[in-house]
Amino acid sequence: MSEAKSVILPIQLLRLVSPSQPVGAFSYSRSLEWAVHDRTVRDEATAAEWIFGLVERSYAVCDAALFWRMMQALGAGDREAFLRADAWLSAMRESREIEFEDKQMGASMLQVLRDLDVPLVRSYADRRLSYPAAFALAATHWDIAPPVALRGLIWSMIEGQVSAAIRLVPLGHTSGQRLLVAAADVIERAACKAESLGDDEIGNAAPAMAMASAWHETQYSRLFRS
Repeated sequence: MSEAKSVILPIQLLRLVSPSQPVGAFSYSRSLEWAVHDRTVRDEATAAEWIFGLVERSYAVCDAALFWRMMQALGAGDREAFLRADAWLSAMRESREIEFEDKQMGASMLQVLRDLDVPLVRSYADRRLSYPAAFALAATHWDIAPPVALRGLIWSMIEGQVSAAIRLVPLGHTSGQRLLVAAADVIERAACKAESLGDDEIGNAAPAMAMASAWHETQYSRLFRS
């Protein structure tokens, strides 16, 4: 049985982080579109600085750290702790667009889980959960270990950003692959940081992303919704 699980669970994780997951991730850039418009991001090197910088200095200490708490809460059957971490994450969104992106993707993931008849989502039918919270419910249902699920969530964020950069900068696909190869060490550092933070160390300090996201709302020409 353990051998079977070791084969099945990574495949379920791959399905969860796949770009084919119908949650609308392709339509959001998480403020990268404005950064390209402003020429802050203009090539492979500056794309790496922007994407990896946000992962290590913002995503790891906010989304990932609170996702880690959500996974722990679900594993312990602590509904209140799970909802508290989700509410905490939602309160830390920097702009209207990023909040909308998060809740829209969360709602789409929950719909997928309902369509797949995942029992765990039934008790959250009245909740508008964040995307990390919906991802945590999916990972828990398919018995994906929290450390593995955490790294999968960070990977999906980076892959989405790289995909947006390929279209926006634009970058060639080889440049995109170099960024994804380089992402391995970034993901491991970010995950280890997220797993180790105390409550008073969680926070989001990404003013450039916050301002870029706010300016994106009135950007003249846009391909992405955030």
